[in-house]
Amino acid sequence: MSQPPFTLGIEEEYLLVDPHSGALVEAPDGLLAACENDLQDQVSPEFLQCQIEIGTKPCVNITEARDDLRRLRASVASHAAKFGLAPIAASCHPFADWKTQHHTNKQRYNELDRDLGGVVRRMLISGMHVHIGLSDDPMRADLMRQMSYFLPHLLALSTSSPFWNGNDTGLASYRISVFDNLPRTGLPPQFESWSDFERSVQILVDLGVIEDSSRIWWDLRPSSRFPTLETRIMDVQPRLEDTLALAALNQCLMRMLWRLRVRNQRWRIYDRFLIGENRWRAQRYGTSEGLIDFGAAQIVPFSQLIDDLIDLISEDADALGCLPELERCRLIASRGNSSSRQRQVLNKAKEQGQDHPDQMRAVVSHLIDEFLTDL
Repeated sequence: MSQPPFTLGIEEEYLLVDPHSGALVEAPDGLLAACENDLQDQVSPEFLQCQIEIGTKPCVNITEARDDLRRLRASVASHAAKFGLAPIAASCHPFADWKTQHHTNKQRYNELDRDLGGVVRRMLISGMHVHIGLSDDPMRADLMRQMSYFLPHLLALSTSSPFWNGNDTGLASYRISVFDNLPRTGLPPQFESWSDFERSVQILVDLGVIEDSSRIWWDLRPSSRFPTLETRIMDVQPRLEDTLALAALNQCLMRMLWRLRVRNQRWRIYDRFLIGENRWRAQRYGTSEGLIDFGAAQIVPFSQLIDDLIDLISEDADALGCLPELERCRLIASRGNSSSRQRQVLNKAKEQGQDHPDQMRAVVSHLIDEFLTDL
């Protein structure tokens, strides 16, 4: 069996803020126009006017992905600065109120507002999506079933949304709680084949419920636009290199599952109910508590899980040329992810005697600084 391309594509959603007050700001028309002039179709508005979305080109390896993503981030930051603004890459703004935001006047977003009502108006959240090139449709269906097992691991590493409306939610990813209010979200169904997936989607299309599979927002889905599997469960990353670590982990997991398939092996399929329990643990705790190892029938510390996982896919990382990026996942697991860093910033500001609004602004300033790291 010929090896799939395993190309990489990364999409990220950013929030625009006033660097002095930390407050969200709607994107001026001139800002988006300047970004589009520079980045062409690699930048676009998002559902809310305070958001902006970028997407890399299909990249053959992680080095190419780094170069393209760095260029995109640097361009958005540079143009935003000319308007006195700054981008942050966190999945929830620490203190903004969703009720004061406005959605972008674009046909797709107007239709979403009409069809989904109040639940979509709360979507003051940002995510990151990783596309892995798999041109064979039956293989996409097969690998989607197996890859679902690892979605909680990816979420735990990525969490960057502990705050909502100025409050600590107690969760590492509050974004997931907000997003799950939409229909057709969460863990993907366990389709037996590509034809099963197509048949199920076509029922909704024929009924006029959706126009195509782009209105399906599972944590992992076959892309409707590209020959890829698109992982969507992750919070967006403040730091460029953490984005690349998660992209590399996605790429290596896909190759490992393909490698098993070539050898007439496969990853065991677990019920969505069980994977959902790990998804909740990742959403609640991030990397600070363990996930369930269903084979061992025990909760395993997250750092140990990542060590075991990297050992499992290190040959794939070597083949794909992304071993340093994969190794960074150990660093994220050991030092904590963005959610833990944001809480550390808030606690430090609290110890310094700052009042609550200043503590929240300190977190936003921290996120602004992290966006510029590695650019």
